[in-house]
Amino acid sequence: MSETFYEAINWNAIEDAIDKSTWEKLTEQFWLDTRIPLSNDLDDWRTLSALEKQTVGRVFGGLTLLDTLQSENGVDAIRHDIRTPHEEAVLNNIQFMESVHAKSYSSIFSTLNTKTEIDEIFEWTNTNEYLQKKAKIINDIYLTGSPLERKVASVYLETFLFYSGFYTPLRYLGNNKLANVAEIIKLIIRDESVHGTYIGYKFQLGFNQLSEEEQGKMEDWMYNLLYELYENEEKYAELLYDELGWTEEVKVFLRYNANKALMNLGLNPLFPDTANDVNPIIMNGISTGTSNHDFFSQVGNGYLLGSVEAMKDDDYLIGMN
Repeated sequence: MSETFYEAINWNAIEDAIDKSTWEKLTEQFWLDTRIPLSNDLDDWRTLSALEKQTVGRVFGGLTLLDTLQSENGVDAIRHDIRTPHEEAVLNNIQFMESVHAKSYSSIFSTLNTKTEIDEIFEWTNTNEYLQKKAKIINDIYLTGSPLERKVASVYLETFLFYSGFYTPLRYLGNNKLANVAEIIKLIIRDESVHGTYIGYKFQLGFNQLSEEEQGKMEDWMYNLLYELYENEEKYAELLYDELGWTEEVKVFLRYNANKALMNLGLNPLFPDTANDVNPIIMNGISTGTSNHDFFSQVGNGYLLGSVEAMKDDDYLIGMN
């Protein structure tokens, strides 16, 4: 018998049922930005003030940066510590969809902005001190952190740091503007909710194998990191939203999602903010159901392949027991 150098993945021999269920959920949710009629939002776009247009551009520039980081470095950092071959397959899917997310923002730019405006957006993104600081904090952990620390950084990025940007399109959606732009964001949120839950679950498997002393040290590190990221995120939100008067609402939304990130990781919430404290318009928008879109008649404002249920609060508790 020949020596085995490489083993074929066998989806009929599942070691962790969560791998299979996550794969199925992610593949059912598959979507592409090219199927969403962004040009239908141009009439709404023209009604926005110059400040609002600038804010939207910068928000999406920041989101592009974070999705680029996640697709290029984040998933690879986690891949070194897989428990099953099926987990690697799920991570491959996650990595591809992060690239789809990053490209989707460019589709929005090409629809709404001129080339000069796009160049200005990326110049702002690539030189903004708060954006660059949070990217550096997360990427440094990806490069030098332990396997568990890398998972924490990934969950914080996907379940917390994205949401200072997500707030803007959700707010416009709640006011019946930019519906197709918001549809892309809702699709991205739907993906990120699964990514954060899954990677948080994998973190919990490793965390539960630590000694009590090691767990205490890890929890201290996690809370300290969250404080550092939140302090920076407050400044980022103030820069983006002070002139529009939205900053305090955004901070509530950030704290709510920071708690969600901690729940994904099996820890207790840090902030007192709950869903009841978030603007109900935003909470309505964050529900990850999407509108059906007819490819041929261009009727509707969304794109949904298959029938997919949104993640619920209870889904964040996956693996905690």
